[in-house]
Amino acid sequence: MTTIEIDTPAGPIDALLDVPEGSGPWPGVVVIHDAIGYGPDKQSINSHIATAGYVALTPNLFARGGWARCVTKVMRELLTKRGRALDDVLAARDHLLTLPECTGHVGIAGFCMGGRFALIMSPKGFGASAPFYGTPLPRQLSETLDGACPIVASFGSRDPLGVGAPKKLQRVLGRKGITNDIKVYPRAGHSFANKLPAQPLLRIAGFGYNQVATEDAWARVFAFFGEHLRDA
Repeated sequence: MTTIEIDTPAGPIDALLDVPEGSGPWPGVVVIHDAIGYGPDKQSINSHIATAGYVALTPNLFARGGWARCVTKVMRELLTKRGRALDDVLAARDHLLTLPECTGHVGIAGFCMGGRFALIMSPKGFGASAPFYGTPLPRQLSETLDGACPIVASFGSRDPLGVGAPKKLQRVLGRKGITNDIKVYPRAGHSFANKLPAQPLLRIAGFGYNQVATEDAWARVFAFFGEHLRDA
């Protein structure tokens, strides 16, 4: 793993870059962290994606002033669907496209807040999108997903933020004819694929890591990416 700087319209930000071992090129994946930021959990996820054969890049959406100053602003930009955070995601995509290690096919994956970004950015030049519990779903969902790329989405049935979200997303994608794979994990909650601190307390609130759901979700994501990024 390497920490690099990428250029964005608002100036450079740091990002985590993992390149698979061996001889490429490989498809790329922009990874969008959750509201906690990109700590050890996100580093592990970035590395996991690279091990599966993708150039993984996680931009730090909280680079301009740290978590306390940035989280509210980034969340506001997520709601309005415009601003520097969205530009940062596109800049990460564009950076991958410049790398000789990248084939030119780029997907996006995101978690919680990042999952919502993965949905919002799915019509913005990505080959496939993998939102993990991107709940609550973006406003004006049908309009937001106009022209979206194929989507593989994973939800936990115990997610207090996601009541009705999988069925709504499935309904909208079906009406639009967008290729999708949506699955709800019955014993999983929000953040089921993230190893965050205070797991016992998180589980009480409907959050928390679930290994079985995580392994199955990643298997689906990599199969989906294999079809839509590797075979594109």
